[in-house]
This record gives sequence, C-alpha cells and structure tokens, in this order.
Amino acid sequence: MRYRRDYRGHCYFFTLVTFDRQPMLRGTQQIARLRSAFRAVRAMHLFDVPAIVVLPDHLHCIWQLPDGDSDFALRWMLIKRNFSLATPATEEVVSPSRRSKRERAIWQRRYWEHRIRDEEDFARHLDYIHYNPVKHGHTQSPWDWPHSSLAACARRGWYLEDWGTNPDQVLVAPKLTGE
Repeated sequence: MRYRRDYRGHCYFFTLVTFDRQPMLRGTQQIARLRSAFRAVRAMHLFDVPAIVVLPDHLHCIWQLPDGDSDFALRWMLIKRNFSLATPATEEVVSPSRRSKRERAIWQRRYWEHRIRDEEDFARHLDYIHYNPVKHGHTQSPWDWPHSSLAACARRGWYLEDWGTNPDQVLVAPKLTGE
C-alpha cells in the first residue's frame, strides 16, 4: 500500500496546533521565532510555502516539496524543535511522557497532513488558509490579518483585492478533520 507521504514532489496541506491550544504563536517575538525556524529548515531542506496563516494557537500552510523528496516529517520535526529551543522556558507543566522524550509543552505531537490532489483542491485549501482568521473571529476581513500569505498570493494574481470581504460570498471550505 502506498501512503500519501510516499508520493514525491507534491503539494501538501498541513495544520499544526499548539499544546492544549495555548496561544504560543501570538506576538511579534513568537512570529519572528517561527519565521526563523522556517528559514533555517528551508536552508537545509528545500521546500516552497505557497500559502500560510499563523493564528495564536495553530497554523495552516501548503508546502511544495522538491521532486524526489517526500520527507515533510523531518522538516516539521526540525521546525518544531528550532521554535521550541528559541522559546524561553516558562512554568509550563510537562507530563512524565513528554519529559522522558525531552519535549516541552509547546506543540501537539501530531499534525494534520493532506496531499493536494489537483488545482481545485489547491484552490479550496488556499481559500481555507486565508479565510481562517475570519472563521476564528480574529478579524472581520482576511486582509486585516498580519500573519498570512494572502497579500503575497494576491501579488501572484491568485486573488482579487476584495476577496473574502463580501459577507454574501460563498467560500467552499475543504472537508478537514484536523482542526
């Protein structure tokens, strides 16, 4: 049986959630640490990030891996580790299981992963990513959320400047179980 991670050079949609949904990704310092972790890993293990949104307690993104490479698990492990190492220790309660694995209470252990099947699937996930701040009540317009790739995607011609601002506009969200 071929698992999704066995396909090489494809696009993947991911959802990562913080431990107990704590707002660990809120604030400019945390965002800077996350960007730094992404940059460091991308320098060692190439991948493109066509879309991303970072909310206080989770993030969604799409990655394009190079042909011949399907190791997104290594990349996520390194990103999570780099972010965790750069995050100052707090009085977080760490379970014995996490302590034995030298883990901190920053990230949920697992993440949601979905291989993008085609252009329509890509577009649905792109919309889902960029509308997520509105869905979760962080902003009224997706354009107002600062930790999103929406403006960059608009510069690529993927979005019109008023996308997501019309309350009558129907947004087709992908069927996700990971959030």
